Amino acid sequence: MKNKWLKARSFKDLLIIVLVIYGILVTAFYLFQDQLLFRKSSLTEERLQEIETEYPQAEEVEVEMPDGIRLHGWLVKAAEEKKTPLLIYFGGNAEEVSGVIEEEERFEGYSLLLVNYRGYGLSEGQPDEDKILNDALYLHDHFTSLESIDSDNVLTMGRSLGTGVAVHLAANRDLTGVILISPYDSIKNLTQDIFPFLPMELILKHEFDSIAKASDLEEPVLMLTAEDDRIVPVDYSKALYDQWAGEKEFKMISNRGHNDLHRSEEFWEYISEFIDKLKNN
Repeated sequence: MKNKWLKARSFKDLLIIVLVIYGILVTAFYLFQDQLLFRKSSLTEERLQEIETEYPQAEEVEVEMPDGIRLHGWLVKAAEEKKTPLLIYFGGNAEEVSGVIEEEERFEGYSLLLVNYRGYGLSEGQPDEDKILNDALYLHDHFTSLESIDSDNVLTMGRSLGTGVAVHLAANRDLTGVILISPYDSIKNLTQDIFPFLPMELILKHEFDSIAKASDLEEPVLMLTAEDDRIVPVDYSKALYDQWAGEKEFKMISNRGHNDLHRSEEFWEYISEFIDKLKNN
């Protein structure tokens, strides 16, 4: 009788320990998920001076959001014309977007809008899904109201985390096209597969649910993926592609991963071909 009681007690103690450890894991993920999803990148004074010296066509911009937070970035102007089409870029989770300025010649004829998320670069505030998505709409509306921008010819491009922002913009504004680099169907699906033992339905604060919007999107889309992507495996990109309602292209580049996809010439060739198609439509 005593042995049975001891076994029952031991099992109960073990169960309590397991539950405590599980509770700690759930709590830790909930508290630190922002640091995992938003890996904020800074911007140095030296980098600012380098941009000013080497890229005089990159106009430094600062835009105040409705809640008073000021976002910082650049409007890289195309050749001097009365009105130019606009490409709005949204970066990855650890990306400070000034690096795209160096690729401006890849987007001939387009002005580029590159604005860092809240908390990134010199932008104020803290990143948050709802705020980032609302900022994207506000930035679109603000810059398409400029006389130098053709408001009927706006393209968006997102990378990794930024693909969810680009999809949201496409779902809420009229765009001529969408370019998605390493896109996912939703952060919820991605993280649930990474942490199958955690109740993401209950603890995830930022879902970036692109797939829920895809079946209503008629804009032409180009999706670029890396065969060896270990951050956003191709299956998650393909799930989003399958649900996209409009004209679509899916390109997978071999021998590349999540962080070096853009170093492939194929990558830029696909983008150039897609943009040329949009211009000719």
